[in-house]
Amino acid sequence: MSTELDRPVYSIGAVSRLLNVPAPTLRAWEDRYSLVTPVRSTGSQRLYSRGQLEHLRFIKAQIDSGVSAADAHRLLAERIGAEPVSSASAGASADGRQPLVLIADRDQYAAELVAHFLRSEGYTVEIALDAADASRQFAERPPEAVIVDLLISGNEGFRLVTEFSGSRKAQVIAVASLNAGDEAERIGADAFLQKPIDPERLLEMLRGRLGAAAGAQ
Repeated sequence: MSTELDRPVYSIGAVSRLLNVPAPTLRAWEDRYSLVTPVRSTGSQRLYSRGQLEHLRFIKAQIDSGVSAADAHRLLAERIGAEPVSSASAGASADGRQPLVLIADRDQYAAELVAHFLRSEGYTVEIALDAADASRQFAERPPEAVIVDLLISGNEGFRLVTEFSGSRKAQVIAVASLNAGDEAERIGADAFLQKPIDPERLLEMLRGRLGAAAGAQ
């Protein structure tokens, strides 16, 4: 028998605002784990029930406490008696360590949005809001991948791309609001994304460049 908890009333935008979870992250969880699956309206809009909203709230609370997205879904599956979800960390490398991604971006909001998405997928993420801090963090703890806004600290992102790619310690992904892909690759970037960044495209790029173990379920 259907109850009030089962009635689909919340759009994905509403759920995103209520939980402070980006809509692309909610779609990624749905596609990857198939545990919280909203119904589709006649216009193909995702609609979540109050019960599903609470399930997503539980998942977010687990992730905020340091649990990977995969383990958070496994815990929910155990809680509601659903089919168990693999506990393999979404971003775990071959040795079980989560890949570190450094985001060097002048836009704190944009950086934190991408960081939240990547952390929900199992990656460890650090943020640098200026070129000097990015260089310092890269030297102190070399990441597996670094995302560089070409316009950070003026145009210092171009120098950072050259610096980081020359070290051969990390995959370097350059980003910018302008189309600077050719220039970014000329100075050593492994890849280029135009801003605003599509989180799913970035995740696909990281998986492809960090190897199958990064992001494997």
